[in-house]
Amino acid sequence: MMTASPGEQRPRRLRAVAHQRRFYRVNAFRSRGEAFHFELENEKELPCGLERISDLAETPRFLFDKSAARRPRDLAPFFYAWLISDRTKAVFESVDPNGFVFAQCAVRVPKGTWDGPPYWLCQVVRVLDALDEGRSRLKIGISDDPRKLDFGQKCYDFFGRTELVFREDLIGDAHMFRMAYHDSWAICDEELKNACKSAGLKIYFTDVLKHG
Repeated sequence: MMTASPGEQRPRRLRAVAHQRRFYRVNAFRSRGEAFHFELENEKELPCGLERISDLAETPRFLFDKSAARRPRDLAPFFYAWLISDRTKAVFESVDPNGFVFAQCAVRVPKGTWDGPPYWLCQVVRVLDALDEGRSRLKIGISDDPRKLDFGQKCYDFFGRTELVFREDLIGDAHMFRMAYHDSWAICDEELKNACKSAGLKIYFTDVLKHG
């Protein structure tokens, strides 16, 4: 929940600039209703929510579904992290080596031995306040849920049609980042998106100028 601020809707027409970088939201699923089937077997021994996987004192142990079709592919959301394949990790590190932190996982399947590739927990460590609010279309308000860490702070609401414009001078040479006032959203540029596509990764991307 959030309390709306006056003038939070900004439906200003955007004018394309040929040399501007394009940005995308990173998605695990092509559409709503998709799901992966796996569980973290030693969840009680790990920090609640896995907010900082760099602090893990124990290797995460995952149980994957017996059906290959229901197992995680290249990227699956998991609390404050992603569960990613080894080839996803390779692409992320090659394009933006300073943008992520990883923790290797142990994997097994019911009544069998896991013979697939390694999997990793991954977090985007870079958080940028780079949204050009004056040129974007979204709702901006104040978080009014006292149970949340951002209570009383500015937050973004992307319900409905949104158009997000980012300031390239604040992004610099970063290829992936989380948004300062909506840090559950990971944003990447076209270079990282194209690298994922070239590697054949099953990761989906939404143009931030065409969301909703």
